[in-house]
Amino acid sequence: MIEPIKTNAENKMKKALEALQGELAKLRTGRAHPSLLDHVRIKYYENEVPLNQVASITVSDARNLMIAPWEKGMVPAIEKAIMTAGLGLNPTTSGTNIRVPMPALTEERRKEMAKLVKNEAENSRVGIRNLRRDANNHLKDLLKKKEISEDDERHAQDIIQKITDKYIAEVERLTAIKEKELMEV
Repeated sequence: MIEPIKTNAENKMKKALEALQGELAKLRTGRAHPSLLDHVRIKYYENEVPLNQVASITVSDARNLMIAPWEKGMVPAIEKAIMTAGLGLNPTTSGTNIRVPMPALTEERRKEMAKLVKNEAENSRVGIRNLRRDANNHLKDLLKKKEISEDDERHAQDIIQKITDKYIAEVERLTAIKEKELMEV
């Protein structure tokens, strides 16, 4: 009775943490990283596909990404998609390769992005706490139906609280790492 509730809560908390990691990966820190272009989509044979499905993305140095399209004809479409993605990036083409330099962030922009990181982290913490509340409500329902004892309910709530604490600590760790990364010059 209790195990499925615990497992379900933990799986959902893991997904909330993965969502936070995805959001944090989108935030540009001034350093080149292929995941910055993960959400860029390209029109390819009448379909919208992620950039990494039509080209290879590599880091040439700390401030530059290199994109090598698998088809020559994709170069203009990739350039346009990067420019219109709202990332503030200006790709340059050299033959069939596209170089994407990462502009340095201003101090003001770094602080803005740090606020965004804190906001995303708070959203994740709230989501995790909501999952804890839902799991505890399931336990209370089982107690009302007399399917579990009060001791079992209390023990299960303690386990769910420990799981919650673990995931919130991980949110804090990821947030601290991202903020440190953002504030590096």
